[in-house]
Amino acid sequence: MAVRPKAWICTVCGYIHTGDEPPECCVLCGAGRDLFEPYEEPGPAVPDGASQWRCLLCDYVADGDTPPEVCPVCGAPADQFEVYHADTVEQFASGEKPQTFVIVGAGIAGISAAESIRKVSPDAKIVILSKEAGLPYYRLNLTRYLAGQIGAQRLPLHPEHWYQERDIQIRPSTELCTVDTDQRRLTLRDSEDLSYDKLILAMGSHPFVPAVPGANRENVTVLRTRQDADHILALAQAHARVVIIGGGLLGLEAAGALVGKVNRVAVLEGYGWLLPRQLTQTAAVSLEAHVRSLGIELYPKVRVKEIVGDERARGVLLEDGDLVPADLVIMSTGVRPNSYVARLAGLEVHSGIVVNNHLQTSVPDIYAAGDVTEHQGMVYGLWGPAQFQGSIAGLNAAGSPTEFLGVPRSNMLKVLGFDMFSIGDITPEDASFEVIQGTVNGHYQSYVFRDSHMVGAILLGDTTQSAHVKHTVEKKRDCSRILQGDHSVESVQAFLVSQPD
Repeated sequence: MAVRPKAWICTVCGYIHTGDEPPECCVLCGAGRDLFEPYEEPGPAVPDGASQWRCLLCDYVADGDTPPEVCPVCGAPADQFEVYHADTVEQFASGEKPQTFVIVGAGIAGISAAESIRKVSPDAKIVILSKEAGLPYYRLNLTRYLAGQIGAQRLPLHPEHWYQERDIQIRPSTELCTVDTDQRRLTLRDSEDLSYDKLILAMGSHPFVPAVPGANRENVTVLRTRQDADHILALAQAHARVVIIGGGLLGLEAAGALVGKVNRVAVLEGYGWLLPRQLTQTAAVSLEAHVRSLGIELYPKVRVKEIVGDERARGVLLEDGDLVPADLVIMSTGVRPNSYVARLAGLEVHSGIVVNNHLQTSVPDIYAAGDVTEHQGMVYGLWGPAQFQGSIAGLNAAGSPTEFLGVPRSNMLKVLGFDMFSIGDITPEDASFEVIQGTVNGHYQSYVFRDSHMVGAILLGDTTQSAHVKHTVEKKRDCSRILQGDHSVESVQAFLVSQPD
């Protein structure tokens, strides 16, 4: 279990300072260090009957009377879990023939949908179609698997008996080809037909590979599935030179997982800084310094002209003429929704399958959730929203009306040994936004406010307040007290820890 950092509380004003020693003086009221005393943040309360816990950082839900010591998805310690109260739903059972729910996709959205359906409808027939072989697994943990932090046995979402106990049928290596919306019938790749009463599309997304000459060479790959990860591990020999095209979250995590295992790791990024969707250019400076300190070579603001070689890639040629040698090239240039089946079926599709607040598509009795979904113009492509959407889609499909009203985007960085948390709107669009930024104990923090509410934040190096930040943003708490104060990051921290979870 991760060790909580030491903390000290000012006995005058209640400011909490994190560090091995109390500060020389309180940053809020000026009290001397002799007026500080050791402080231990209370652990999560365990009310009677508590049986589920939600990770405040990644939204993973764990069963049990106590939270897990470490979140299996993001590695957060037990004190970053809260008691989870799922919405109470009314079960129904009738003398009519049980409905058949077919869920296409066995990622977190599909599995969450199945869980919700079973809670509402104990007699329903639930079938999950999975294009991949084997049990559904934590896709988020593939980079930790690459790094050797976890073994293959820790990848599955649930053991096989979990599905058997809930009478949920998993059909691996099964691909959907067409949907007949009039007859409510699916045609599978092996020409089998399957009928449904309610259909939930949760097919996820696929890696976007730009049209770069040479991208089809043998040792050019992507990282999206367990099979991709095993392929990379087979090619990542000690002498290998690895080039990762794309400096986003997945690209950086893959680089962090492989550095030290291979001879050389280089990351090529088209923007002027890393993680342009999660960090401002100012915030990216310290991350880039850390990445370089690990031995990862960075090539910011470059354009790839060609992946050169014969049957195999031998290097990546840049537009400026530089050649980066490569024995393995990993394309990490984003994802696109798997929407082709929905398009063929005549559903409304823009970037993703368009859904309303009940996650219904444009065709009755068909719902969609996860990476394949577009809600109010947003395609999230993130674990937390996919899990949330899956649960809500399942409830609605089973007859328990529930709305999805959107959530702020949030991201964490793992594997690199550098703590990063980002949420919401990090870049002010106009003068109606206000930014409070600075460093505390050498760690950069930035908080963005609008209309007395925190709408975004970046925490680098020290993410101990990330759960408080997430609650503040998601629950739209009134932050006018901060904006009327001294506009320091210390005052923001004091406000955050004073708020109830």
